[in-house]
Amino acid sequence: MLRHPSLELAFASANLQAGQKARLAGREITFIPGEEAPLGEAELIFSSLPHGTSAEWVRRATESGAKVVDLSSDLRPGNGNRDGVPYGLTELTRDSVSSAFVVANPGCYPTAVLIALAPLMKRGLTVPGATISISAASGVTGAGFMPRSDLLFAEVTEDFRAYAVSNEHRHLAEMRAVAKTFGGDNDLLFVPHLLPVARGILATMTVPVGEEIKDPLEIWKADYADEPFVEITAETPSLRDVVRRNVVRVSATFAKGMRQPTLIVIAAIDNLMKGAAGQAVQNANLMLGLSETAGLPA
Repeated sequence: MLRHPSLELAFASANLQAGQKARLAGREITFIPGEEAPLGEAELIFSSLPHGTSAEWVRRATESGAKVVDLSSDLRPGNGNRDGVPYGLTELTRDSVSSAFVVANPGCYPTAVLIALAPLMKRGLTVPGATISISAASGVTGAGFMPRSDLLFAEVTEDFRAYAVSNEHRHLAEMRAVAKTFGGDNDLLFVPHLLPVARGILATMTVPVGEEIKDPLEIWKADYADEPFVEITAETPSLRDVVRRNVVRVSATFAKGMRQPTLIVIAAIDNLMKGAAGQAVQNANLMLGLSETAGLPA
């Protein structure tokens, strides 16, 4: 936000850091308590409050007259989104975002997974009822700001581990709900992993499809040809391709030696950019009538 060519920071609130200063993008800012935030002075507010508490502040912000991009799960599909708040996966929901007063910013894992799977589901290419297996690894910043002993550098370095292995990760409800809107009649088997790196997500999906496709990449190229933040590549994406960039990088190839035609789809994102703050700014640009790419590193 501090480097955005068309926006100014009205205030920054954070209860636990109230009164503390932070130097960001060459500027010093001071956090204020949420209750003291001058909501009415902002044209748009980003709410990054904990899940379960954000919805109330979204309500307060809208009552003050501000538009809101909510980065919590409170208003996302599959998480009690009862008011029809648009889902801000911009490349797939652009029209609803541009006219919205409130937008639910996607989770980091769902961003990588849904951008990768949507073209197949919209074409009815995934086998109905089949299981799509998703193995995704994230940098430790995905766990949030609060200190945790199991995320200290000494605990994560030289290690690699799975978590939420019972297929109950909190992002699954969001992925399932959105996949259905694209016609995906599939079980999602999702196993997340913790990478000993600061940022980035690499998601590998095995997708049973109805038939062999001569050049599967053409499917994604057709859907995302004009998207500034989606890159389709024949080479396997890596975190180095996407870190500190607001992009999703996708590749796809057929698995050999399978009786059922199966695509291996790989997507990489920076979990703090396209998976969070970058996506939020992309949505804000649309909501405010600005260039969608303004202020975002591609």
